[in-house]
Amino acid sequence: MGAAAGSGSARVEGASPVGFVGHEGYLEHDPGAGHPERPERVRAIHDHLKRCGLLARLMAIRPEACGVESLTRVHDRAYVEAVREACRRAPLALDPDTAVSRGSWEAALLAAGGGVAACDAVIGGRARAAFVACRPPGHHAEAARAMGFCLFNNVAVAARHLQEVHRLRRVLIVDWDVHHGNGTQHMFEEDDTVFYFSTHQFPFYPETGAASETGRGRGAGFTLNVPMAAGSGDREYARVFREILSPAIDRFGPDFILISAGFDAHRDDPLAAMQVTEAGYAEMTSIVRAAGETHCGGRVVSLLEGGYDLEALGASVEAHLRALGAGG
Repeated sequence: MGAAAGSGSARVEGASPVGFVGHEGYLEHDPGAGHPERPERVRAIHDHLKRCGLLARLMAIRPEACGVESLTRVHDRAYVEAVREACRRAPLALDPDTAVSRGSWEAALLAAGGGVAACDAVIGGRARAAFVACRPPGHHAEAARAMGFCLFNNVAVAARHLQEVHRLRRVLIVDWDVHHGNGTQHMFEEDDTVFYFSTHQFPFYPETGAASETGRGRGAGFTLNVPMAAGSGDREYARVFREILSPAIDRFGPDFILISAGFDAHRDDPLAAMQVTEAGYAEMTSIVRAAGETHCGGRVVSLLEGGYDLEALGASVEAHLRALGAGG
């Protein structure tokens, strides 16, 4: 896979373009033969967007490796160094689902750096919104533990970057991956400046995300979990986003919106039992985008989490990007 998208100077007439973060380094993370979180995932997205003509309409955003200081805003320093050492000694399994290769360290730094670069582009006005086609994913990574295919929590790193570097106060994280983002929730569950919202199949891996989990201490009320029954599809998700998420966004009033954009609730995904289609992802995106227009000037950055059927993944990302305003 080559550069992220079309020319970095591409512009959509009349408005800033939607940005696209990609990097050939994302292909270098290899968790092993037969693993569902495989390099072909980002290649499938790139190839699908190219075939449908959308790639050339996006603004390429080239990520840089995330610095350790940015990672340690959300991760223990000893854990970051342990991941570095594990990658040096790779191949190595960090948990039953999560393995690293020699290329995983650089890929993980570029994944976290992709979220940072996308946020910088949107804050700077170069893009009106952006999608980060990164891997490894991040929302299961805890402060001191790799799990669920994830090494560093990319969306959490982006949230703290927005607050520490750009001095934004209130950040909303919308997580529609089919699996609950345990790591993201735990990192912010005592924080009233980051609102974490999640829809996810329940009960299901990682066995967290009950509706009763609403935050603790100062962060009480700033976590909102909506467990979904297996078999839920477009209609059920749209209702939750309209009737539960939208009012919550109005109450919180975010300065920026981040999306943990997993596409594994798709009806064709092999790792779950939901029935969402590309149209469902477009509808969810449109609802979040409208809230962003109301509260934070449309500033939305999404980061790839799950999604393991390659055809469904490419088509879902296309629908998501078009709903963000790409292509016209």
